[in-house]
Amino acid sequence: MTTVDRAVESAVLPAPRGPLSEAVLDALRGAPPAVALPSSVAADPYGEDLQLALHLCYELHYQGWAGVTDEWEWDPELIRFRGLLETVFLDALRADVPGGADITGVLDELLVEPVDGSGVSHFLKDRGEWWQVREYFALRSIYHLKEADPHAWVIPRLRGRAKAALVAVEFDEFGGGRADRMHSRLFGDLLLGAGLSDDYLGYLENAPAVVLATVNLMSLCGLHRSLRGALVGHFAAAEITTAPSAARVAKALERMGAHPDCVEFFTEHIEADAVHEQIMRRDVIGDLLDREPELTGSVVFGVQATELLEARLGEHLLGAWQEGQTALRLPLPEESA
Repeated sequence: MTTVDRAVESAVLPAPRGPLSEAVLDALRGAPPAVALPSSVAADPYGEDLQLALHLCYELHYQGWAGVTDEWEWDPELIRFRGLLETVFLDALRADVPGGADITGVLDELLVEPVDGSGVSHFLKDRGEWWQVREYFALRSIYHLKEADPHAWVIPRLRGRAKAALVAVEFDEFGGGRADRMHSRLFGDLLLGAGLSDDYLGYLENAPAVVLATVNLMSLCGLHRSLRGALVGHFAAAEITTAPSAARVAKALERMGAHPDCVEFFTEHIEADAVHEQIMRRDVIGDLLDREPELTGSVVFGVQATELLEARLGEHLLGAWQEGQTALRLPLPEESA
């Protein structure tokens, strides 16, 4: 089934999850300039309130929000407040990863597949149930319906072979020039095949902070030139780890007799990301660090922060599912016949 890609409609503003996100929502419901937003931030860096507040700010740089003027995108007061949120988030990430400058070692670790793997894709392949797969799809839609968009921000910040190689990877992500083959569109087809909505950010209210943080990291690195190395590291980590996990999820879906569009999204990534892994490692990171060796630590940070947040997400999902509980903030509606 090939779905005609319809126009993306701006998402509806969600409900607040605390005083920080409520302050941003109150601002966005009016007209800029913003009234004074909080002058300090004291909150859990990985918590619901801070992560939603960041997501609200970042989405202004993507598709925006329904009923919210585009003039908010660069409102100075909102940008100042976003900076406070970013500092809390970044400080926590930097404190929670080991850091260092061993880029070869960090990337090699990503290639090691443990014999007794116990991650989300292993769980789904071996004993996952359809309701868990649908939850996984809904949560991943927060990113995959804008797949590869955050990484496009790094293109003008690269030069030479690194830029050309990253553009080649992005060209594949965007369907090689075919709208129906864009990975974001393939994921939309996957959602429809699973009896879910393909509305952009349609499951934001269902998504806990542990999901939002994985997307916010990309936006944070994409919007700051100083974090260009980290964004390249994130992209490389994603490309290196996707192919084996996609193969496992595809097997899970085949076992469950899922719609072919659900399987196709993952089989597409098995082949594409196996190639992208080599391009990212050799041509993008290799050339970038030849030109700017001082970015080595930033690239390492991007890889490690990606793995940290994905591990936190995996723990959340498996912790809920192994207890027979939903991993969502709000349960999905029953699947229609």
